[in-house]
Amino acid sequence: MALVGIFVNLLVGMSVGPNAALATLIGQKKRERISGMLHTILTFGAILGFLLMIIGMLCAKVVLEASGTPESVMSEALLYIRIYFISLPFMTIYNFGSAILRSYGDSRRPMYYLFTSGIVNVILNLFLVICFHLGVSGVAIATVISNVLSASLVIHHLRKRDDEFQFSFSRMHINKSELSKVLAIGIPAGIQGAIFSVSNMFIQSGINSFGEDAIAGSSLALNFEYFTYDIAAAFAQAAVTFTSQNFGAGNLKRCKKVFWLCLLFGMGFTEILSIVFMIWDDFFVSIYTTSAGVAAFGLIRMHRVCSLEGLTATYEVESAALRGMGKSLEPSIITILGTVVFRMIWLVTIFKLVPTFEMLMNVYVASWIFTGGAIMIVYLWHMRKLEKNH
Repeated sequence: MALVGIFVNLLVGMSVGPNAALATLIGQKKRERISGMLHTILTFGAILGFLLMIIGMLCAKVVLEASGTPESVMSEALLYIRIYFISLPFMTIYNFGSAILRSYGDSRRPMYYLFTSGIVNVILNLFLVICFHLGVSGVAIATVISNVLSASLVIHHLRKRDDEFQFSFSRMHINKSELSKVLAIGIPAGIQGAIFSVSNMFIQSGINSFGEDAIAGSSLALNFEYFTYDIAAAFAQAAVTFTSQNFGAGNLKRCKKVFWLCLLFGMGFTEILSIVFMIWDDFFVSIYTTSAGVAAFGLIRMHRVCSLEGLTATYEVESAALRGMGKSLEPSIITILGTVVFRMIWLVTIFKLVPTFEMLMNVYVASWIFTGGAIMIVYLWHMRKLEKNH
């Protein structure tokens, strides 16, 4: 489902823009501009979500065919994706709305709302698949409903506020000046997220060449990567918020402290969960499959990729810190080089020489090391330059 990943990562990446723009206003004590910025963000988010939904539905079949999806699963994959894409407008509103909440330090409510919608998603999955035998369509419908719920909870909270962060449907509009500030950071971050998924589509083509067991096993292991990666992404969100606020206030010393704390905790806690999955790997895999063939491929991916997921915190936190200081293009360019270019070179060289599933999976960790190291150099250079001119 690499196509789904493209759109999801695009939205998550673009939500960095609203977070950084609002947090900077808070740090600069320009609270009178917050309401206009907020309504611009949510209006743009609604429009963007509907556009992406239409684009996704139109290009789904072409992308699935191009990625080498087996004909035996094509119809179900297409059905799942097209239903799933109905949730994109609501997913956009949730991500942009959550970015608004995080901009003033409220990270608990987005977590509570996502946790609530996640429970609803699991219950509906069981109900629609087991009771109504809807199969993949039931899974997709459950996802749509859970995304509607999470978006509704965010909007409900913002409507109840009695300060500059209060949202009103009647005040929805787009201020070009405010939107440009959001997009200056959000577009490079969104492209970075989408490009990251594009590179995964090339890898998916390699996975598909190993057959249906490899496809199922890889998808199985990917679930555990989502769990671990979310921790790294959470600390990256924290880095954006607090770096933006302190940078807006001109406090570079605290910007550095935020960076190193988020990097340390992001890598540490992500790796702790990864280790838990590795210790009881057979148990966790057995939750998803009883097939020995599928499990074998799932375990390979878990040990080659998930076990070192803590490395994702390097490029995520580094990119977030740079964006909090208004530098969004540089980490995006490096990420494109470190994912698309690096991974394609790996596929046509190393993987071609050693065409095993294990070697294919090694590309993830190798690209994380390359990307994280390169962005760290840019961060240290930019911070040194700021301190010199401060």
